[in-house]
Amino acid sequence: MPVRRIALGRAEEATHPDSIRAALAEFFSTLIFVFAGEGSVMAYAKLTGGDSTTPSGLVAVALAHALGLFVAVAVAINISGGHVNPAVTFGALMGGHISILRGILYWIAQLLGAVVASLLLKFTTNGRSTSPFAVSSGVGSWNAVVLEIVMTFGLVYTVYATAIDAKRGSLGTIAPLAIGFIVGANILAGGAFDGASMNPARAFGPALVSGKWRYHWIYWVGPLIGGGFAGLLYEWLMVPSEPLHQPLQPEDY
Repeated sequence: MPVRRIALGRAEEATHPDSIRAALAEFFSTLIFVFAGEGSVMAYAKLTGGDSTTPSGLVAVALAHALGLFVAVAVAINISGGHVNPAVTFGALMGGHISILRGILYWIAQLLGAVVASLLLKFTTNGRSTSPFAVSSGVGSWNAVVLEIVMTFGLVYTVYATAIDAKRGSLGTIAPLAIGFIVGANILAGGAFDGASMNPARAFGPALVSGKWRYHWIYWVGPLIGGGFAGLLYEWLMVPSEPLHQPLQPEDY
């Protein structure tokens, strides 16, 4: 089982140059993503005087997140794996692809990147408040938790298939694009209900800067369950311990 492959990591890993470079890559990539994503929400609200759950606003915000995440993953994927998300890191941990110690470094870097991005947005917009995630009227908290589980499962499953799986072949070249697309699509599907975070760091930065925490727990519980389950399921079902044949290449389909 994948859970047996979880490793604590060695103490020297915390100060190893490769670990430091990877953590820095996660910091800057998360900063880029949150600045673009949260910035699109704030910009749309300023331009229209409304919120991003109108049809045009939802499309604009989904596109900004998709493009921002595409770039954020692309610039970090060769250094840190391009997680840009504590739920992705947790999914990789549950599948045995990252140690607990390195995962903690990633989490710290991702959360700091999100906070710095939110502070920069507040400063550059002359004190305009960031927009923490919240559950829409008529949607229960546990409805939102399940929604976050399902959306984050799809995201982390996509990460595994295109960026982590050793059999990905040439599919690895489109990993950043596929990851950005699934986040954009999920925002179109769930943004009107709970904002469609799928990323605890994306939720943490705006919540800390705005000081609004009412629904914040949802955006940790749902993504971590969905991401962890995706990592376990992919390793258990899709990665045989002893391959019986050479897997087909994408061009053979």
